[in-house]
Amino acid sequence: MSIFVIFRVALLGACLGWLSNAMADNADIPVVSNPVANVDSASKWKISIGPRLMVSPKYPGSRSMAVLPLPSLDVSYDDRIFSQGLDFLGVNLLKGDSYHVGTAISFDFQSRKESDDSRLRGLGNVQAGPKLKVFADYSVSFLTGSVAAMQDIAGTGQGLLVSTDLAANVPVTSRLLVSAGPGVTWANAVYTRTLFGVSARQSAASGITAYGTSSGVRDVHLNGYASYDFTPHWTGSVACTVGKLRRYAANSPITERRTEINIFAALNYKF
Repeated sequence: MSIFVIFRVALLGACLGWLSNAMADNADIPVVSNPVANVDSASKWKISIGPRLMVSPKYPGSRSMAVLPLPSLDVSYDDRIFSQGLDFLGVNLLKGDSYHVGTAISFDFQSRKESDDSRLRGLGNVQAGPKLKVFADYSVSFLTGSVAAMQDIAGTGQGLLVSTDLAANVPVTSRLLVSAGPGVTWANAVYTRTLFGVSARQSAASGITAYGTSSGVRDVHLNGYASYDFTPHWTGSVACTVGKLRRYAANSPITERRTEINIFAALNYKF
């Protein structure tokens, strides 16, 4: 079990424990409360849990895919503090009806092991790890623009990624929401060197031609998302990103396939 899964399960346990204790404490106190205030306080919490599957390349540039089961946890309080998707813990420092600006500790599953492919022997392993994320989004009508920067904070050598995306959100029915739009990801020199570069020492150990890299556009991509409310409590969702590696990532001798596909599918129960 990954550290990410353990953290998410621990957070879920803490949330459920807090709610259980709060309800138990309230049951023992016979006070007359303001029902409107209670409803407002309760409505600030949004909690949904369920199973999730992630399908993605085994490593950046790989032609082989990997399937990883994960917990799907979406917890937020007053649209301020949240744990959602791959963001383990985040806070919206600034927020309004149409915008958010905040930061989060996010887990990135990008990694590469020599055992993933015989071609990789001699290149060394690249570990997955947490990243510090800073983000902002703004919505106008049915359009949402967003930008996010993710910096490696675990010393995995994955550097800095900056992505910007635009999405058109269309409520097809009262139950079905669909969104789609383009995006681009930029990577700094540390990231491209670690994931796509081949040093002279690595070249000697692996037999792969040495390849130098620098900062630049990592990929251009198209995002798609759909969610459907089966009942007031059960919601299914699918997110898919199809990207095309560019520049140093595309031309690296490590890269087998320039087209990247990442899929998330989840079924959540809303409390």
